[in-house]
Amino acid sequence: MRYGFTTGSCAAAAAKAAAYMLLLGMKKSEITIETLSGIPYTAQIEDITWKESEVSCAVRKDGGDDPDVTTGALIYAKVRLMEGDAKEIVIDGGFGVGRVTKPGLDQPVGNAAINRGPREMIEKEVRKVCDLADYKGNLYIEIFVPMGVELAAKTFNPRLGIEGGISILGTSGIVEPMSEQALIDTIYVELRQKRAQGNELVAISPGNYGLAFMQKAYDYDLDLSVKCSNFIGETIDQVKELGFSAVLLTGHIGKLVKVAGGMMNTHSKMGDCRMELIAAAALRQGVDGAIARQILDCVATEEAVRILDACGKLRDVMDELMDKILQHLRRRGGEDLQIECILYANEYGELARSEGAVDLLTLLKCNNDRI
Repeated sequence: MRYGFTTGSCAAAAAKAAAYMLLLGMKKSEITIETLSGIPYTAQIEDITWKESEVSCAVRKDGGDDPDVTTGALIYAKVRLMEGDAKEIVIDGGFGVGRVTKPGLDQPVGNAAINRGPREMIEKEVRKVCDLADYKGNLYIEIFVPMGVELAAKTFNPRLGIEGGISILGTSGIVEPMSEQALIDTIYVELRQKRAQGNELVAISPGNYGLAFMQKAYDYDLDLSVKCSNFIGETIDQVKELGFSAVLLTGHIGKLVKVAGGMMNTHSKMGDCRMELIAAAALRQGVDGAIARQILDCVATEEAVRILDACGKLRDVMDELMDKILQHLRRRGGEDLQIECILYANEYGELARSEGAVDLLTLLKCNNDRI
């Protein structure tokens, strides 16, 4: 299956091409950037508009064999000169790029919904052009998407409090297509390999979100966990089928809180009960209705965590949620499979852990050292 490139990569390529034409005075029909994954991306440049102090152009989004609503859309970058000599590069969103209106997302309230990864790529690639042209002044870069408002209506942006368009996204710069069954099969292969090596214990995690926390708090490399993506239930089934005796699940509250509601596939398309579950647990722990309503209005779990911390109920509520998570996991795994869990957030670190989690993690680390 053919991989594609994110809106962030498209924006970076368009910005680099526009900067090249503006600063070097030569037309560019294609441009190559290095994505955050290290894979180069050569983009075709479309719809060039050239003025004395600014240039705009577009790159057409190609999602590969994993198309989403933005596939085929033109992602534009307009680069113009700014006064000053600080070599500052300002990145903002124009028409069709959403703006953040609620806290808890990648960008602060008021910012264009251009995430950190794309901003890093845009600045890095444009600075390469500045160095090539020996330009030491300032540049203003505006990313815009003419179809962005229409496309955003088909995404979660309106519900998340991102208004006016799509988000410019991408943590790696590429879109790797893979069917759900292929992902589940890949998880099984990795689990089977660990079992074949004689392991009776295994760690699983939805992804590498929280890698720094696990390294700092437990000296544990999250890369050693089997990545179960959204398929927590299927992974527990496989762990049981392959004869493991114990499994440790670690993850961010944004994913694992859904398990407290019995959701064993945590993909957003399967539903979103995060705030309802947190609010219900908060009410059970004595939080008043006004604070529960604040939680229900949150768009990100980290913001709900901040609210609970401020009212002194964070630990109680997280312990309540952990109890529910374990109930559902252990019902799925059965009596013969020991299941432990660690729950964390970016800003607050560990939120809750099961009673046997640390002991199991210690055994897992010993096993990894022995291999």
